[in-house]
Order: sequence, then structure tokens, then C-alpha cells
Amino acid sequence: MKFIAAVLALVAAVVATEVRYDPVYNNAGQSLATVACSDGSNGLLTKGFTTFSSLPSYPNIGSSQYIGGWNDADCGSCWNITYQGKSTFFTAIDVAKTGIVTSQTSLDKITGGHAVEYGVITASVQRVASKLCGL
Repeated sequence: MKFIAAVLALVAAVVATEVRYDPVYNNAGQSLATVACSDGSNGLLTKGFTTFSSLPSYPNIGSSQYIGGWNDADCGSCWNITYQGKSTFFTAIDVAKTGIVTSQTSLDKITGGHAVEYGVITASVQRVASKLCGL
């Protein structure tokens, strides 16, 4: 019984989540000082990253409802976003009121180039190991 409980605790939930894009996350040179996950002990600047494109998963970055604010413990968390059989790993770097907001390039990748046309999709989102996002 304890074994089953331990295994179930390790299984990350897959959640249906709204995913949209914001062109700001396509700006490769944008400073990480402009996002919630900037400095502080959980910040990305303190880990040596300086711009959006310095993050290994760029352009698969953006804001997430799981980031509560500055220096959140989930800063830099990695998420697998799956939509109609296509997946990408996404690094959470900023606060979103709801769902996930990523770059247009990232949303185009999983929608077959339809980010602008669709605007918002409902995708399966699951937290995964940070190493899958290169962190």
C-alpha cells in the first residue's frame, strides 16, 4: 500500500490548460530583468541567464499560472505542452493570470503554424524535470 501511494505521489498530473501567445516572448534580446523570475534566490539572472535567448529552451518560454510572483519557487520550472499529438518543452519565467502564455514561435510549433489563427488553444500540460528544458 505504501509503495502504491509513493508511486502515485510521483506521477505528475496532466492538466487541460489554455495556451496563448504574446509576441514579447519572441524578443530574443529581452532582458530577464523584466520578468517575475529575474533575481532573488529562485531567479534566472542569479543562475547566469541574462536574456530570453540565453535560456536553453528559447523560444519555448513564457508566463504560467503556476508562477505566483517575483522569486517564486517554480521559476524556471519545465512543462510539457501537448496539442493534437505535437509536444514542446516550455520554461516558465513569468506570471500569467490563467493558463500559459508563450512565444508565437512556440505556439506555431505545436499548432502547425496556426498560432495567430487559433489565438488560444486547450492543451495537455504536465510538469516535467527541469533538465528537459536544459536547466
